[in-house]
Amino acid sequence: MSKAKRLNEMIMMVNRMKRFTVRELADEFGVSKRTILRDLQELSEMGVPLYSEVGPHGGFKVLNERTLPPIAFSEDEAVSIFFALHALRHYISIPFDIEYGSIKKKFYLNLSGEIRDTIDNMEDRIDFLAVHQHEEIPFLRQLLEAAIHQDVILITYEAKGKNSCRSIQPIGIYANEGKWYCPAYCFTRKDYRVFRCDRIKTVELDENIIPIDLSQITLKNRFSILEDKKEAFELNVELTNSGVEKYQSVKWPITELHKRNDGTGFVVGRISKQDIDFFSDYFIAYGENAVIRKPFELIEAVKEKVNKILNQYD
Repeated sequence: MSKAKRLNEMIMMVNRMKRFTVRELADEFGVSKRTILRDLQELSEMGVPLYSEVGPHGGFKVLNERTLPPIAFSEDEAVSIFFALHALRHYISIPFDIEYGSIKKKFYLNLSGEIRDTIDNMEDRIDFLAVHQHEEIPFLRQLLEAAIHQDVILITYEAKGKNSCRSIQPIGIYANEGKWYCPAYCFTRKDYRVFRCDRIKTVELDENIIPIDLSQITLKNRFSILEDKKEAFELNVELTNSGVEKYQSVKWPITELHKRNDGTGFVVGRISKQDIDFFSDYFIAYGENAVIRKPFELIEAVKEKVNKILNQYD
């Protein structure tokens, strides 16, 4: 049996056994204990989470993490995965207990020399630009786990310069333009809210509140489900050619763009009362490339904010 095949089978075997001795592996593969020890060292360097135990009943065991067996990738697939990991560098916080840099390094070092050369030649000639995340967010993992297990958590939330305690049940978390967000049901406000994760200062399990059933609400369908439960306004915004291009770069699942043959277009959809403040800021950034037709409440909110800006220069 070749060394590569032996290592491949050994990964699958140790994952299955969880606890084993060098003698057991040596007998299984018909090699010396010294060879097995060298193989285990290589597996450890490849990322297999092994832990050695001393004593008469000692041996090796695999830590709780499961290690996937090797997967064969084509050159194009390997390069695509590398650059997908490379794009994560814009986020200094992710909801996993490992830095993307170590994943990227481990993946890179296990590629063939030829594919590494291809990546080296491409690294300074292709990039995925995104807004950099500047704040470290320590609670992403807890927010994600609360969403998965439908737990209610008590958070300290900073808004308008003040901290307040909120009991929330997260739906999930998502990243957008360098920021992490957590849509959740807020028991304090008795309504659904979207929380900026960088403004969450503390997180702990709230055992005093019974969770509600959010099992059917996900990040993908939350708008269509939640908008049916609250007062909503019909949205209609006229866009110039430049406005259409800007909208296409960051569009929202509760709105829909209709593009004309001349490049102009219009956005329609339904937005809740709580969305008025957000969309007034959003469409102000379009300047003369967006004209809001309705709702009236959004038009008034934009006028009020524009007047405040003008008064700063009065």
